[in-house]
Amino acid sequence: MRTPRIQTHPTDARRLRAPDVAPPTLGLTAAAALAPILWGTTYLVTTELLPPDRPTTASVLRAVPAGLLLLLIAPGVPARGWRLKIATLGVLNIGLFFPMLFVAAYRLPGGIAAVVGSAQPLVIVAISVVFGWGRTRPVQVGWAALAVVGLALTAVSGTIRLDAIGLAAAVVGAVSMATGVALTKRWGVPPNTARSIPLRGN
Repeated sequence: MRTPRIQTHPTDARRLRAPDVAPPTLGLTAAAALAPILWGTTYLVTTELLPPDRPTTASVLRAVPAGLLLLLIAPGVPARGWRLKIATLGVLNIGLFFPMLFVAAYRLPGGIAAVVGSAQPLVIVAISVVFGWGRTRPVQVGWAALAVVGLALTAVSGTIRLDAIGLAAAVVGAVSMATGVALTKRWGVPPNTARSIPLRGN
């Protein structure tokens, strides 16, 4: 009895092969952890290295070089329907946020300013709930609150002296950035934005 021959196609091997294993996430996790570590140096650099009481100058030095670099990478003008949105996000995430950040850094202990800033995820959750922009799971609220408590336990110590202007600036900055993040998630990105950035060098 002759054994029947089974015809195969080049794509059959790919179909029968085990699914690719996801690459290790250690590097990605380390990169994600590096961002808040570097961000935390803002308060140290502001109080120890920058000229005193110059929040506007510090804001310009922080934002303008990065903005010019982005313009070199992806020059152009936003589409007509996106110009007001881009201007709004620019004010919330940069124009208002950075001056408030540095006012708080100058006038508050670094730990207090950091704790107020760490409340941004809770503000984003509140905005999403109030305006009905997606569902929020209790675990998300729990982790956000735990982050604030954890940072407070590690960053705040000794006698706390609060400056009213600094505290108000920290709150305004946190709400401003949180609102910008919520709107960015709501609006997405302008069409063809990804194509204008040469990620692969072509």
